[in-house]
Amino acid sequence: MTAVALRRALPTDAGAAADVWLRSFAAALPTVVRPRSDDEVRTYFREVVVLLRETWVAEAADRVVGVMVLDGDLLSQLYLDPEWCGRGIGGRFVALAKQRRPDGLSLWTFQVNRPAQRFYERHGFVAVEYTDGGGNEEREPDVRYVWRPGHAHPA
Repeated sequence: MTAVALRRALPTDAGAAADVWLRSFAAALPTVVRPRSDDEVRTYFREVVVLLRETWVAEAADRVVGVMVLDGDLLSQLYLDPEWCGRGIGGRFVALAKQRRPDGLSLWTFQVNRPAQRFYERHGFVAVEYTDGGGNEEREPDVRYVWRPGHAHPA
């Protein structure tokens, strides 16, 4: 099995991280309409995400296969290349996020993304708010999850 390393993203990783985001979004959320073009997503990763947020990448076989972004106590993004799902990388990212934010984390995911909801619930996150999507660019109903250390959660 190929070794996977988690490391802070470098400015040179922005394009590869954006490409992982694009492939993952297309595979996991085919019914969600993206408000931004591929080029706009790449520009956002290059000019904002990697430079101004705490961005981490998963690297395997000399390429970026996952991306996680922390913005304060918000786990704002966690995306894996579809070919690399199911290999424990997401769990490693969540463990890293909890280590980096030991007082707690929150995140949003779309209601249609049941696999993501099950993933976060397995990792101790609890759904605390459901919306009609009026607060996100995609106008897609979403759910906010929270993790707090020391709180019991279902197995």
